[in-house]
Amino acid sequence: MRYVYLTTFFVVVLTVGVLGFRGCTATKPPLEVFPDMDRQGKYRPQAESAFFADGRTDRPLPMGVVARGDLRADVALYQGKGPAGEWVRGIPAAITVDARLLQRGKERYTIYCAPCHGALGDGNGITKSYGMGATPSYHDDRIRIQAEGELFNTITNGKATMLPYADKLEPSDRWAVVAYVRALQRARAGTVADVPASHKAELGIK
Repeated sequence: MRYVYLTTFFVVVLTVGVLGFRGCTATKPPLEVFPDMDRQGKYRPQAESAFFADGRTDRPLPMGVVARGDLRADVALYQGKGPAGEWVRGIPAAITVDARLLQRGKERYTIYCAPCHGALGDGNGITKSYGMGATPSYHDDRIRIQAEGELFNTITNGKATMLPYADKLEPSDRWAVVAYVRALQRARAGTVADVPASHKAELGIK
């Protein structure tokens, strides 16, 4: 008989533990084992805030912010193309070509391009000694006459066995590399007549 009482008591305790005192009004919040961020300390739109001096939770837009619909609207800068879809000639107006840009282009070129294309852009990079002999030289006429926009597109999307570098070089850096490639080509084709008179003495030129 004692086991019957114990069994009945256990069933009652189990029932109350599972179902709880249904219909009763609790005076304390329930114990939350996993609150799951149900209640967060956050600001709501157009609400008041004592934290900011103007009393608003909505903050003004920062300087230079660009609307989402206007992002990458400069097709020449981000795609290397003109209004009619043609490859642009020259560096886009949004990019300032100066010594700083060329230095940046040299740094990025040395990291990402020189292993295959070589430090001089002649296609004699370190990969050639490992059997990769199909890397073209920037000094080939075919590449020398290419529009700058097409060179930019090749860096962006890759070509043939060359992988794209859009995930490694932001647009301004890609244009910096294009400018540096043009500098390499210009240096390769340069003559004594191209040296300014003020610098000829440094090279021993009379």
